[in-house]
Amino acid sequence: MSIRDDQILRGRCLCGSVTYEVVGPPQIVAHCHCDDCQRLSGAGHSTGAMYPVSRFKMSGPIGEYTLTSNAGNLVTRGFCPRCGSPILGRNSGMEGFVNVSLGTFDDSSLFEPAVVIFARNRRPWDVIDSSLPTFESQPGWRP
Repeated sequence: MSIRDDQILRGRCLCGSVTYEVVGPPQIVAHCHCDDCQRLSGAGHSTGAMYPVSRFKMSGPIGEYTLTSNAGNLVTRGFCPRCGSPILGRNSGMEGFVNVSLGTFDDSSLFEPAVVIFARNRRPWDVIDSSLPTFESQPGWRP
């Protein structure tokens, strides 16, 4: 990944009502195969870039949906209320961080996934990059 510490990266929802900026490289980029991410993305996994909230700025209306994860954490999903694009996620188990949906960045090719989590839920038709560190559930690390 070649994102500079001071580089500003931008993204938006499908209709453009929600826009955001982040500064610098993410803490981590992860593919998540948990059941919730599969339902959220409508695919076999979601991919997100984790940033400290201090390096994330968003404008526009945002809808939110909060659920309780199997681990007991509150997980809040932020999406555009107009077009439905999933913009971000927050998890009470990782306060102070936001997970930005990779496909909403203007140039997501700058990012490189570093890990696969919840691989136990992976569907056979959703191929995992075998070179990435893979965890059956949520690893014990913190950003």
